Amino acid sequence: MSAKEYIEDVLKFIRECSPGQEEFYQAATEVFESLTPLLEEEHKYRDHSILERIILPERTIIFRVTWIDDAGKIQTNLGYRVQFNSTLGPYKGGLRFHPSVNLGIVKFLGFEQIFKNALTGLGIGGGKGGSNFDPKGKSDAEINRFCQAFMNELYRHIGTTKDVPAGDIGVGAREIGYLFGQYKLLTGTFEGAMTGKGVGWGGSFGRREATGYGSVYFAEHILNKHGDELKGKTCCVSGAGNVATYTIEKLKSMGAIPVTCSDSRGTIHHPKGIDVKTLKAIKEVGRESLEKYAQLHPDATYIPAHQYPEGGHAVWSIPCDVAFPSATQNELTLVDAKNLVKNGCILVNEGANMPTTPEALEYLRKHKVLFGPAKAANAGGVAVSQLEMAQNASMQRWSFAEVDTKLFGIMKSIFETADETAREFGHEGDLLMGANIAGFRRVADAMIDEGAV
Repeated sequence: MSAKEYIEDVLKFIRECSPGQEEFYQAATEVFESLTPLLEEEHKYRDHSILERIILPERTIIFRVTWIDDAGKIQTNLGYRVQFNSTLGPYKGGLRFHPSVNLGIVKFLGFEQIFKNALTGLGIGGGKGGSNFDPKGKSDAEINRFCQAFMNELYRHIGTTKDVPAGDIGVGAREIGYLFGQYKLLTGTFEGAMTGKGVGWGGSFGRREATGYGSVYFAEHILNKHGDELKGKTCCVSGAGNVATYTIEKLKSMGAIPVTCSDSRGTIHHPKGIDVKTLKAIKEVGRESLEKYAQLHPDATYIPAHQYPEGGHAVWSIPCDVAFPSATQNELTLVDAKNLVKNGCILVNEGANMPTTPEALEYLRKHKVLFGPAKAANAGGVAVSQLEMAQNASMQRWSFAEVDTKLFGIMKSIFETADETAREFGHEGDLLMGANIAGFRRVADAMIDEGAV
């Protein structure tokens, strides 16, 4: 059986046993197909049934979350924690609170997390979790009650050497605080069972900034390899959460010009550069629509979602040198890829998880656009989460500068590993293949060492 046939058999198996999980199939297909050169060369992975084992979570936990809203009405949501792979260390991955969350979404995110975490070189496995709860429009008291109810079940399954959740979409510093407080109450222990905590109570400097900063560092390494740099480049960024905000902040500090940001309602285009102070005030403090940004900056344009191009996003129709999709999965479509190429974009660097559709990715490749894959480019967040774990374990607190220096070094190492691995298999410059093979190989070799477990 050829490597291609082996991969097709495993993908067929996962479709049959996990129906209706399209994002999960997409992630698995992307990873497995890029492993073809490795599987043709190394038969040990087939001999040890690695694909069949790595595609299945070690444990999937689904639970009911019952909470009471401000009107005294009982509300019910679903909670998830997929503990995908603990070969390299305790499960590590965020919690996402968003109406779109379902088992397929959580499995896709957890599967990607395995290889992302492996690429960091740190001792962490892969997992993910969340709920279809929507924090938007909820009071602080409602969010507090929901988080406490969610943790009433989750606490049984997490711990410093078992599973260490963090934040993701819809789970920021506020939610982590409520979740951790309930964990502490239930267990009677103050331990690093969650990351993304406040700096004053066990958190790490730089954690909030890490994914965005790391994404920019990765993009800079790509451009440097090609004799270029971010300084002076016009950049389009999607999203307005932690990843996007701190991508924009770091781009400005490196002399680039980030001209866009977006939320679910619309897009801001500010040709002279997004004002980070205003963006933080609107999104981190006021939790308001970006429409307010244009009211505060008359030279900026607000594009409501109903005016987006058909099948695409307004962000990617704005001319730029570098694109940073930093919002959510499958946000950059074929329509968007065509607009980016038409407008001269030279690099797409993924800040979100799997934000580029397969059709868009194929188009970007065909037109020789440089590409920073998510599992490498956005690994900065989980890397600093592990640094937070290390600080908790040693009861230390490192300065922002120390953490940022370590983050820069980790992102440089990830780039070099992906780049060297792509070259090793005859695909110079294909960082997606390089990252997938490097991450898979580290986990798979350890799985072989640990036996049939």
